Amino acid sequence: MLELDKEVFGKITTKEIIGADPPAVPDTRNNFEKELITLLTELISQSKINLEKLLEEQKVAETHINSRPGAMALAQDKIQLFNEFNQKYVKAIKEKLES
Repeated sequence: MLELDKEVFGKITTKEIIGADPPAVPDTRNNFEKELITLLTELISQSKINLEKLLEEQKVAETHINSRPGAMALAQDKIQLFNEFNQKYVKAIKEKLES
């Protein structure tokens, strides 16, 4: 069973991604864009240890969201949005770790 109130991308929760509301376009996309900007801004001041923790947390969140990808009742378009924005965030974390 998924934890519906679990924050998986900034302040965005599981239920916002797998539920019918808010709609994927434009609401959910806009929410992801705003959260990504916030998350990327917060990366600037993070230590290497915190960056490693963030990376691990995002891998767990990705597994959490994608644990039931074939369930037809889930909002597949919003799961794809999560994956798209999560990949951008993970890439930014990795780049920061390498710098």
